[in-house]
Amino acid sequence: WLARLGTERSKGTKVFALTGAVKNSGLVEVPMGTTLREIVFDIGGGIKDGKKFKGVQSGGPSGGILAEKFLDLPIDFETLTANGSMMGSGGLIVMDEDDCVVDVARFYMEFCVDESCGKCSPCRIGTTQILNLLEKIANGNGEESDLDKLQEIGTAMTKASLCMLGGSAANPVLSTLKNFREEYLEHIHDKKCRAGKCKKLVSFTVDTPKCIGCGACAKKCPANCITPCDAAQFPDKKRPPYVIEQSACLKCGECLKTCKFGAILKG
Repeated sequence: WLARLGTERSKGTKVFALTGAVKNSGLVEVPMGTTLREIVFDIGGGIKDGKKFKGVQSGGPSGGILAEKFLDLPIDFETLTANGSMMGSGGLIVMDEDDCVVDVARFYMEFCVDESCGKCSPCRIGTTQILNLLEKIANGNGEESDLDKLQEIGTAMTKASLCMLGGSAANPVLSTLKNFREEYLEHIHDKKCRAGKCKKLVSFTVDTPKCIGCGACAKKCPANCITPCDAAQFPDKKRPPYVIEQSACLKCGECLKTCKFGAILKG
């Protein structure tokens, strides 16, 4: 009876660990061929806090990241592999608009660098080169030619590595280059991380007209880099507004969370 469930080549059911930016996380058992939309929105209840769905990573650290256009993709071994991901360990990590694909790819490549045994050059050298390029892009120093290098190195690793760690390690990078290329280009050309996860590309400033000079942000700042302005420059204000010293700012965002007057701007 189990073989009656699933698809022609992937029979039965599959247990997935559904987690991330989804309302209902946990272990989910569904017939093979169930779509991502059914799992994320019908079973998982959709995205938390009404935020926008960005993508799903399947299969663990070496799995690809599937964009919104893949929501109606039937999940089975062959389909996932054909679309740049994998079944792997059965993990499904849901991402929303607050997740940065460059940061996610960097995180998983860092894991693969640590896990590589170092026996074969494509994996040992390739993972390190890709990590360096991703960090370069995340720090605002990337060039568009770096994307071609990521593609070339990732493809070489996939074809030439001796085991499946190296053979699949580039999946998060290759899939995001294909499905979210515009985010990479934003990091490179606009020096912008739309999710605000790449700290070198994020800044916090004080909107002077809105600041009432309460000092709540300064009290919460772990770097003590928020100080009051010279009161003489603001004679019309009861208390002088504050200013953030950019060179000392840790980009932690505590000031943004603390301010109740919308006087902290994130850019």
